[in-house]
Amino acid sequence: MEKSQHTRRYERLLVALRRARKDAGLTQLDVAERLGTYASYVSKCESGERRVDVVELAEFCRVYGVRLAYLLESAGIG
Repeated sequence: MEKSQHTRRYERLLVALRRARKDAGLTQLDVAERLGTYASYVSKCESGERRVDVVELAEFCRVYGVRLAYLLESAGIG
């Protein structure tokens, strides 16, 4: 099995994650401040340089005001 981080499905998830942030009207710095972390963390997550686990994904969704299921569906995963 190929590592999920290097699949088209994972790339679609990252696209949906970036779109959700932009739709929420937030910058990476805004998100970082709300999560209590650095903008580089958000950037690395969105670019695929850092793999996002399900707990982190749920936190991003909370900040963006979207349901996790909605984000997965918008990525064609759920």
